[in-house]
Amino acid sequence: MNKRSIYVKFLIVIGIIIMANLIADQLYLRLDFTADQRYTLSNATKDVLTELEDVVTVKAYFSEDLPPQLLNNKRDFEDQLIEYENRASGNIVYEFINPNESEELEREAQQAGINPVIINVTEKDQVQQMKAYMGASLSLGDRTEVIPLIQPGAAMEYDLTTAIKKVAIEDKPKVGLLQGHGEPGLNAFGQLRQQLSVLYDVETFTLDEGEVPTFYKAIIVANPSDTIPAGHLAKLDNYLNIGGSIFVAKNTVDGDLQNAQLLNNDPIGITRWLSDKGISIGQQFVVDANCAAVSVRQQTGFFTVNTQVNFPYFPRIGEFGDHPITQGLEGILLPFVSNVRFTNADTAVTSTPLLWSSEQSGFVSAPGFIDINKKWSNADFTAGSQPLAIAVEGNITGNGNSRLVVVGNGTFFNNGENGQQQQSPDNINFASNAIDWLADDTGLIDLRTKGITSRPLDKVEDDTKALLKYGNVFLPILLVLIYALIRRQINARKKQKWLQGIY
Repeated sequence: MNKRSIYVKFLIVIGIIIMANLIADQLYLRLDFTADQRYTLSNATKDVLTELEDVVTVKAYFSEDLPPQLLNNKRDFEDQLIEYENRASGNIVYEFINPNESEELEREAQQAGINPVIINVTEKDQVQQMKAYMGASLSLGDRTEVIPLIQPGAAMEYDLTTAIKKVAIEDKPKVGLLQGHGEPGLNAFGQLRQQLSVLYDVETFTLDEGEVPTFYKAIIVANPSDTIPAGHLAKLDNYLNIGGSIFVAKNTVDGDLQNAQLLNNDPIGITRWLSDKGISIGQQFVVDANCAAVSVRQQTGFFTVNTQVNFPYFPRIGEFGDHPITQGLEGILLPFVSNVRFTNADTAVTSTPLLWSSEQSGFVSAPGFIDINKKWSNADFTAGSQPLAIAVEGNITGNGNSRLVVVGNGTFFNNGENGQQQQSPDNINFASNAIDWLADDTGLIDLRTKGITSRPLDKVEDDTKALLKYGNVFLPILLVLIYALIRRQINARKKQKWLQGIY
């Protein structure tokens, strides 16, 4: 090979590299190997972007010189915006702004609703505090929406798509929250209301004056504590007759932890109304060995310590039915729950169990008392897996197709009137998904649960734990010894052949 041919081949390689970079600059491709395809745009997002009729402007306020883990967060958000821009055919435009450059840009970010977070940055072996901006504002015409903080590891697609959907919708459909029978008010459902506000206006209504307004896409009946009159139940039937959808969450039994009591909580109206439709909510507590723990104060000598005690009255739900409502859910907590069964044999109505307790489940009757220090045994959990929520659709009332979702607990998405009780994300996701499905499935169900929220380890028996523990210690040693023995045998044979003159 002469010098000229070397130069020619070198120039060809350089030319190929330059052309590859020019082509790559015009194309955008990334491979997604995550279990839940979190870096692949969902069909819901694609539909939202395709339906845009005007340009949505995204201003991303990100500080420069962020620590590596936060810098990756910025890069992921920019990659997401590139995909949105490509999919939206020019109806998404974006720019990145560094608010730390000037006081004017800081004021702009804060006026848009994006406030800085204080982070620690290590420079030259010194820890310094830095004001970091990581948010975005979106605008379409005179409508604006803000993502105040884009958190590392969070599901960016849901935040971004829902923000785009908010600014793109002029008149949101309505969801009604039934009142007048001891139901909690709207303030008690802050987390749920925030999620539903992406697509719906949630408002309260009563049945004292007229029928259920037909403009409601769905209505929520959340744990009424008083009997619902027969006339009001008839109005709910009329709403179902015209194709309406209802979400019912009800405790027929309840627990009072403060007074350690198990109580009946079953005003006759709503359960009888459901029973007429072949839906029964049990009158007993479902207890589950797979449960949450509660903090119990115990006296140890002169000291009082808080101890975590498993509490089977708080089942942790990890078994889900195959239904759009439950897609992507990983863990729900249902305190003081009852089972829900569908007994209607009418083929015009279909029923799907949504939530199941574990195989180690049992029943406890009310009234009674809570023994927080009770030693639970396998004999307490012999009832098998129990359905705790169901979805029903079809000719429920005998006069029109409609939908019902019924849950044997009415508090799992309740934050309290002052909003002091925060519920787990999947509790809220389940309620939001149910209402979204009832209101004709907007497509955001898949996005709400995209990303890992809770991935508890499976329970392992003590014998299996010991086997895994000692196996991890001694198996590698055993493999090395076996390998050494095999090598020794091979070398011994080679040596024997060599001594015999066999080469």
